[in-house]
Amino acid sequence: MGAGHDHSHGGDARVSRMLIAAGILTVFFAIELTTALMINSIALLADAGHMLTDLVAMFMGLTAVLLARHGPASAARTYGWHRAEVFTAVANAVLLLGVAAFILYEAIDRLGNAPEIPGVPMIVVAVAGLVANLAVVLLLRSQSQESLAVKGAYMEVVADTVGSVGVLIAGIVNVTTHWPYADVVVAVFVAIWVLPRAIGLARAALRILSESSPAHIDVDELRAALAAVDGVTEVHDLHVWTLVPGKDMVTAHLTSTGDSDRVLDDARAVLSARGLEHATVQVEPPGCADDCPGQTDW
Repeated sequence: MGAGHDHSHGGDARVSRMLIAAGILTVFFAIELTTALMINSIALLADAGHMLTDLVAMFMGLTAVLLARHGPASAARTYGWHRAEVFTAVANAVLLLGVAAFILYEAIDRLGNAPEIPGVPMIVVAVAGLVANLAVVLLLRSQSQESLAVKGAYMEVVADTVGSVGVLIAGIVNVTTHWPYADVVVAVFVAIWVLPRAIGLARAALRILSESSPAHIDVDELRAALAAVDGVTEVHDLHVWTLVPGKDMVTAHLTSTGDSDRVLDDARAVLSARGLEHATVQVEPPGCADDCPGQTDW
């Protein structure tokens, strides 16, 4: 028999918060993009680009969450659509890297030929963007620990919040000193700020897709703990992986000279203590091949 969890609780709150956040970002993106094009500000354009990735991440995240909740399992997809949010995180990371590269290219192109940018519109839009981003950050913060798709959107909004602060600083510098490169410097800063976060998000998603063991699970320690269960003489075919964040999976074969039911109970306690509730453990007698009768699964 297997242990499992229903991860749909709180799902409605997650979806509603993401919808509200998407609405806020859509309104502000239109304002910021229009202003950036009107005053020819690359810093505002960089921030608008990141805002666009916020929106794309939000809608992809919503799609992934809804698929994970309602996508039917089948013989071809016994886990349903849970991995949809992991693929979404990879797409978000690629999009972030693309936007950062574009902004860096545009910033380098303006070196030695930076246009005059009016500072007041930058300040006004930056303050509005800061308020919008902070509102979205507060909406998504708690949910970002439970879903990689939401985490991707949350990280992009956090990065964009820093970008709004940078645009605000650039606007103030433009108003007070008329230094033309403040806009370019902030654009470069925003692009560089987001690069390691995009790479980190991609690494986290790819770690799951490659079925590497979860970073928070010490597999050697887990193997030793299972081997220490009374009656267990060998632990083999131990595999630990992550389906989606918050849902780690484990399978193990235990060679045992003891009572199978007791060994299973003790093994279950070892795994549960490490947060591994989604588990399949097979107990087999010494010298038994994988296909021998009398094995017990849970």
